[in-house]
Amino acid sequence: MAVVRCRLAFGATLWVNSQSLSWLRQDPGARLIESSQFVAIPTWVRYIVPSLYDRPMLIPKKSLGQNFLQDDNIARKIVKNLHVQRGDHLVEIGPGHGALTRHLRELTDELTVIEIDRRAVEVLRERWGSSLRIVHADVLQVSLTDLRRTMGGRLRVVGNIPYYITSEIVFWLFDQRAYVSDATLMVQWEVARRFIALPKTKEYGILSVFAQYYTKPRLLFKVSRNSFYPRPNVDSALVQFTFKSTLEDGNEELFRRVVRATFGKRRKTLRNGLRCMGLDEPALKKLAFDLTQRPEDLTYQEFLRLTSLVEPLMNSGREVSERSDERYISSQT
Repeated sequence: MAVVRCRLAFGATLWVNSQSLSWLRQDPGARLIESSQFVAIPTWVRYIVPSLYDRPMLIPKKSLGQNFLQDDNIARKIVKNLHVQRGDHLVEIGPGHGALTRHLRELTDELTVIEIDRRAVEVLRERWGSSLRIVHADVLQVSLTDLRRTMGGRLRVVGNIPYYITSEIVFWLFDQRAYVSDATLMVQWEVARRFIALPKTKEYGILSVFAQYYTKPRLLFKVSRNSFYPRPNVDSALVQFTFKSTLEDGNEELFRRVVRATFGKRRKTLRNGLRCMGLDEPALKKLAFDLTQRPEDLTYQEFLRLTSLVEPLMNSGREVSERSDERYISSQT
């Protein structure tokens, strides 16, 4: 494949293959300056992994929420924080052009990547061939049960995930937690703070309750928006969720409904939210619980206690709308 000599905006030179240059020319954000001697390409290219210079570079698709990680120092830092051990079964969500993948491959052969973008799949196959297990699919349609059966053990998940489906991916993991030991995800900075937030704070909400119920979340480090292309409008953070081997006793399905219903009436009292579940005032008066509190005042353990009190009073004929639940969760991210 032919290569073209290029000069970076800050003066350094490098070689880029002709297909990559063709893609750059199609990207209005690249702002190429061409002459008979060289092609000047934007400063963000300096973050691209050097070994990828002779590979096609993908033009990010806004419809897929793609913001490619291009700072190799951050990629190395992410992998270092995984503490990969022999025998670990890794699953990477949204590898893109392989910024994380190449470092993970250095540590283990037990790696499966899930990628929805056909162009990225082609880049990954060109580089690693059949030695890399690639699942070409929407991650939300992938069964971790099947992956675990193929890989033979509990899974460790990592990924720079699309921000617009953060909550969907996290709940996808919660629902398949029996097959996952931990998940390390790049998310928006503000969302990361919600996962670890304490009650009675502005950030505390439904994501905080569920994350702390199912996992032990940790905010590992903040990542500048300048580490991505295209550059997003917000900073990011790496969050690690270590899944609990067992959950506290309680009706999990009802617990989720109670949390969603009460946060659906955020800044209202618990009484307002429980009314949406079909509990009338006489029933609510039977609860030995202070219903003048707001949902953001309660820990997940207190929500479990409230659930245990609500359970015998529930009118099974009236339920919280799951559709409105999902709309609410999406609005939180």
